[in-house]
Amino acid sequence: MNLKTTPLRDAIVYSLAVGATAVAGTGIAVAQEQQQTTTLDRIEVTGSRIRQVDIETEAPVLTISRADIEQQGFQSVADILQNISAVGAPAISRASPLSAGENVGGQFISMRNLGTQRTLILVNGKRLGISTSGLQDVSLIPTVAVERVEVLKDGASSIYGSDAIAGVVNIITRSNFEGATVDAYYGQYSEGDGETTRASGILGFTGDRGSLTAAVEYRKEEEVFARDREYSAYPQSYKHPTRGWTTASQWGQITDARNAQTNPLGVGNLVLNEGADWRNIANYHPQNTNTGATAADPNGSPVDKSNTNQQTHLRTPLESKSLFVNGLFDITENVRFRGDVLYTDRTSERQVAGYPFQSASAGVVPGGFKMSRDSYYNPLGSKWVANPATGRDINFTRRTWEVPRVDQPQSTTWRFAAAVEGSFGVADRMFDWDVNYLYNNNKVHQENYGNLNIERAKQSTGASFLDTDGVVKCGAPGAVILGCVPWNPFIPYGRVGDGGLTGNQALQDWLFQRLNSSGETETTVYAANLSGSLATLPAGDLGMAVGVENRKEEGRFIPDAQAVTGNSTTLASGPTQGSYTVDEVYAELFIPVLADLPGAKELSFSLASRYSDYDTFGDTVNSKFGFKWKPLDSLLFRGTYAEGFRAPTISDLYGGGSQTFSFFTDPCDTSFGASRTNPAVRASCGTQAPVVPNPDTFRQLSQGFLPATAAGQQSPVAFFSGSNPNLIPETSESKTLGTVWSPGFVEGLNVSLDWWKIRIDDTIVADSPTQILNDCYIQNDPARCALFTRDASLGYVNSLAFASINAGYREAEGWDMDLSYRLATEGFGTFNLSWQTTYTTKDEIKTDTNPTSKAQQLVGYATSPGFVGTFRVRSNTSLTWDLGMWSATWGMRYYSGMKETCLSATLFPDECSNPEFAVANPVPAQARAINEIGSNTFHDLEFRWKAPWNATVALGANNVFDHQGPVVYSQPNANVSYQGQFDIGRFVYMKYQQRF
Repeated sequence: MNLKTTPLRDAIVYSLAVGATAVAGTGIAVAQEQQQTTTLDRIEVTGSRIRQVDIETEAPVLTISRADIEQQGFQSVADILQNISAVGAPAISRASPLSAGENVGGQFISMRNLGTQRTLILVNGKRLGISTSGLQDVSLIPTVAVERVEVLKDGASSIYGSDAIAGVVNIITRSNFEGATVDAYYGQYSEGDGETTRASGILGFTGDRGSLTAAVEYRKEEEVFARDREYSAYPQSYKHPTRGWTTASQWGQITDARNAQTNPLGVGNLVLNEGADWRNIANYHPQNTNTGATAADPNGSPVDKSNTNQQTHLRTPLESKSLFVNGLFDITENVRFRGDVLYTDRTSERQVAGYPFQSASAGVVPGGFKMSRDSYYNPLGSKWVANPATGRDINFTRRTWEVPRVDQPQSTTWRFAAAVEGSFGVADRMFDWDVNYLYNNNKVHQENYGNLNIERAKQSTGASFLDTDGVVKCGAPGAVILGCVPWNPFIPYGRVGDGGLTGNQALQDWLFQRLNSSGETETTVYAANLSGSLATLPAGDLGMAVGVENRKEEGRFIPDAQAVTGNSTTLASGPTQGSYTVDEVYAELFIPVLADLPGAKELSFSLASRYSDYDTFGDTVNSKFGFKWKPLDSLLFRGTYAEGFRAPTISDLYGGGSQTFSFFTDPCDTSFGASRTNPAVRASCGTQAPVVPNPDTFRQLSQGFLPATAAGQQSPVAFFSGSNPNLIPETSESKTLGTVWSPGFVEGLNVSLDWWKIRIDDTIVADSPTQILNDCYIQNDPARCALFTRDASLGYVNSLAFASINAGYREAEGWDMDLSYRLATEGFGTFNLSWQTTYTTKDEIKTDTNPTSKAQQLVGYATSPGFVGTFRVRSNTSLTWDLGMWSATWGMRYYSGMKETCLSATLFPDECSNPEFAVANPVPAQARAINEIGSNTFHDLEFRWKAPWNATVALGANNVFDHQGPVVYSQPNANVSYQGQFDIGRFVYMKYQQRF
C-alpha cells in the first residue's frame, strides 16, 4: 500500500524503526528524513489487536529499541525498565535483603508506583507468567533476545484481561536475524565491589521459507555489603553511627535477672564481662541499653549491642544463564508457523545478620521457653548458686553472629509459545488470523541456612551436666540426649570454648539446619484471534478484531517442614497451593470518521470490550473507548477511557500464611505515634480495647523488648499474615488525554504531552499492623481492634493476625511529557536530544471501609505509614552525538525532593525542617513532624568507537560524578537509611561487541 507521509507519521514510524524514544536518559531521538512516499506494512502496536498501517495510536506508547538498549550502561531488562520515568518502586528491591518468600531474587516493574501486580508484562503479546502472588519476573528475559520494548502507559484490560491497570510492558524478541554477534560487558563500582559480568551471543539464519534465531546469555552480578558505604554502614547512617544499634546482640544477655537476691548488680538485662568466668553472676554487668532514644544521650552507645548492617547485603547478588530460540516457517504463502522457546536458570542470594534469638518469644507457643535451672551453663541455676534449691530457669537473648542468615533462591523457567498464523482476503479486504498456545513453567527452590532449630535450642539450654570425661553433655547422667550439644548463650562472639558458639562447629551443626522450600507455577493459554477490515468507509477501513482465550494458572509454594511446624526461627508458614481458570472473549473496533478535510486530517474512534469468566469469583466485563483527531498533519490530539480489573492471585486466595516480625508504628506510642500530638488518639488508647495500661507514657517495644528509637520499628514477637478466600477483583477506571506535535518549521522536533488519571476501587491491600492499629485507635473501628491483643502489664502488641482485604481505593493522576529533537550538522556530526518527564500531581490511598476516614497522600513522601511514597517528578534527559566512527551519550536521571518523618524533632531539630507539619495536616496518618529532602540527579556517560573490523568498543560510567543520595531514615524500598531506587555509587564499565 502506498501512502503519503506526514511529519507526525514519519517521526513515529522512525522511532519504532530505530528506537527514537529514549529510556533512562540514554537513548537517541531522531526524526526520519522527509520522503515523498513510504510503503507501510500493517503492524500491531501494543494496546490494540487491530493491525493498521498507521501506528499513531490514541494511547501513549513508549518504545525502547535495540539501539537504545545497546547505547546505555544498564544491561538487564529490569534495570532498563526501572529507569523509565513512569515506573515506580519495585515490589522487591535488591536493596531489601530482609524480603522473604517465593519471589526473592526476582526483579519486578511497577508502573505509576501502583504496584507490580497492576502492571501486565507480555512477551510478544503473550503473558510472561506469574508467581502464586501474581508477580511477573522480568529478570528471566535475556537482554540479548530483546528486539524492542513497547510500554503502554494506559489501562488495557479490554484487550489483555486482568492486571493491565497501570500499564502494559510488551517485550518483543528478535526474529529473522541473520549473521552472528557476540557481546561482552564488565563493570564494577568505584569502591571495587559489585562486579557485573555479562557475555552473550546471537546467531541467525534466514531462508526463502523461514528463519531460525538463537541467543544465549550469561550474567553475574556480585554483592555489595551495607558496611561498605557510609550511608548504610550504620542503622542510622554516618550521621549517627552509634545510634539505633539493636540490644539483641552477639554478646548474650540474661533477660529476666530482675531479682535483688540473684541480681545484686540491680535490675535489667545482664551481660558477661569481657573474659570473665561465666559461672559467677557477679561477673555480669547490666546491659547498656542506650540506643539514643532520650535527650540524656541522643547519640546512643554501641556497647553491648549489634550493628546488623555489618553483615547485611546492600545489593544482593545474582547469576543467570539463558537460552532463547525463535523459529519461523512459511507453511504456505499465506500460512506461517511461529514458535519460540525460552530457558532461564537464575540463582541469587541474600544475606542478613545472624538471628536475634530471644527465648521468651521462640516458637509458636506464647512465652517461648527458658534456659533450664539444671543447665550446666545457667549461672543462676542449681549448679552454681549457693543453695541449689534457689536455682531458677532464666530467659536469654543471643544474636547468632557466627552464622549469618543466607537465602539462596534458584529459579528455573521453561517457556514455550507456538502459533499458526496467516492472512486471507475476502472481497478485496484483508484479514489476519492466528491460533496460538503458551506454556510457561517456573520452578523455585530456596535453600536457607542460619536459622535455629527451636526444639534443639531448647534441648541445648535444657538440663546438662559435666560428665566424667570432662565433656558437658545434654540431659542427665545415665540419660544423655544423643546428638545434642549444650549451648552457653552468654559466651560472647569471638570467645572460644565454655559452650560458646564461636569456633564450635559441633554446636553450629546441631543448632542450624539447612531448610529447603520449593515452588512451581504453570501458565497455560489457548487463544485465537481474527482481525481485519469489515468495510471501507469514506475516511478509511472499518477495522475489527475478535478473539477467544482460555487461561489456567496453577501454583504452589511449600515451605520447609521446620517452617510449617514453627520449629525454626525462619518463622512459621503454611503451604500455598491452588489454581484458577478463566475463559475470555473480546471484540475491538476501529472507526474512521473523517479524513483529509480542513481541520480534520483524521478523526477516528476505537471501541473494545472483553468478557472474562473466572471459576473463582465469577465474571466481569471491561470496556475501552479512544479517539484520535488530527486538525493538521503535524498535530494530533488523543484520549482514552478504560475500565480494568485485577483478579485475586493464588496466594491471595489460597496462601498458607506465615509468621512475620513486622515493621510498624503503634499510634499509641508517645514518641513516634499519633498519640504524641493527638489527645483524642491518646485517650482512645486508654479506653478502646485492647487497652494500653499507661497511655500517657506508653512506648512501643521493638526487638529486644526495648523502646523504639524511630517510627516503623520491628515487632519483638512474631505476628501472623494469612490469605483470604473471599476476595473479589479490584476494579479500575483510567483516563488519558494528550497531544503530539511535530512542527514542520522545526525539522526533527517531536513533542507529546499526556494527562492521565487512574482510580482503583476494592483494592486488594496487604493489610498491615500499622493500618490495623490506626483503624482501631484513630478511626475507632472495633472490628479492627479484635485482630490483636496487648500485654497486660507492658502494653506492647503481643499477638496480631492480618490478611489481604478489599478496602478503600487508590487514585493517581499526573502528566507525561516526551520531547525528542534531532539536529544534523555539517562537520560536527548529528545530535539527538531526548527528554522524558513524569509529573505526578496526586497519589492517594485509602485502605479501610470507614466513610469518615481520610486518604493517605503518597506524592512527595519517602514513605507514608505502610507504603512507599511516589516521587512528584521523575525526569530523564539524554544527549547523543554521532560523528563517523565516534559517538557518545550523556544522560541525566532526575528525582524530585521528598518528605519523611523526622528522626526526632526534639533530639535532632537540625534534621527536621518542618516540625509543625502536623498542625497543617490533621489527617492522623500524616500528623507528623517532617524533614524535607532535596532533589537528586544522577549523570551517566558513555563513549563508543566503531572499529574497522566490524566491532564496537564502549567505555562508560553510570552516576559518573559518584553522586550520593541523602540519608533517608524511613528506608523507602530498602533496609538501610537510603532510597532503594538510587544509585549506590559510581559504576564504571566496558563493553565490546563483535559482529560477523
